[in-house]
Amino acid sequence: MVIMNYSNNMKLETKTIGNIFADNPKITSRNVNVFYHDKQAINNVSLDVGSKEIISLIGPSGCGKSTFLRCFNRMNDTIDGCKVEGNIVLDDQDIYHPSVDVVPLRAKIGMVFQKPNPFPKSIYDNVAYGPKIHGLASTKDELDSIVELSLKNAGLWNEVKDRLQSPGTGLSGGQQQRLCIARAIAVSPEIILMDEPCSALDPIATAKIEELIHQLGKNYSIVIVTHSMQQAARVSQRTAYFHLGELIEVGLTKQIFTTPQDKQTEAYISGRIG
Repeated sequence: MVIMNYSNNMKLETKTIGNIFADNPKITSRNVNVFYHDKQAINNVSLDVGSKEIISLIGPSGCGKSTFLRCFNRMNDTIDGCKVEGNIVLDDQDIYHPSVDVVPLRAKIGMVFQKPNPFPKSIYDNVAYGPKIHGLASTKDELDSIVELSLKNAGLWNEVKDRLQSPGTGLSGGQQQRLCIARAIAVSPEIILMDEPCSALDPIATAKIEELIHQLGKNYSIVIVTHSMQQAARVSQRTAYFHLGELIEVGLTKQIFTTPQDKQTEAYISGRIG
């Protein structure tokens, strides 16, 4: 399939990468380039994320998938010397427009990192922190309800309901990661970004996170970077393969893993590169 990549100031180009489009896009990116000082890390990437879609980004280490993920909530803004070009639109709003406040943007687009990073606070305060600073609860009862619902939606409530004042850092690794997911969804995001959320977890904890991803996908758009092709195959509807900063191929997950159209994708899937 020939895809037309475009931006306001670029000539029309064509590149065979599969279906970059989503039926009901929540966020769209066109002709995205990312530079770290003089080094280009992302080269002309265009990709949609659908509403309530789970899409995986795969590829060798250093291929740019995490850099591209961080474009969606402007986390690259925090990196000295990083420059992002192109067009990224969330619900018809250019998220890189000078008028955009990144604080509410990052509430809309939550992020879960590779290593669990609970705050040095109680379990309750970890989840309540976001709703407090964003003014989402006007009473203690409302805040309690948000905390309980978030922990339930993160599959953690039954394990911690009797020790909400205990430190979040005292939980197991898998529980800490679910706490971080509860913290992200407590501010009612629309998109959840996950940067290798299971890489530091054991197989049992990984299975719980993957089950949770399936459940969350009913209500949120989820973009997950994963080094595990098996995980991408298990959790996502579409998969995008990156190599050396370029989007090589994107399509339905089953198609990517069984009949990839690009030789580079096939070589990665079969283990010949990676």
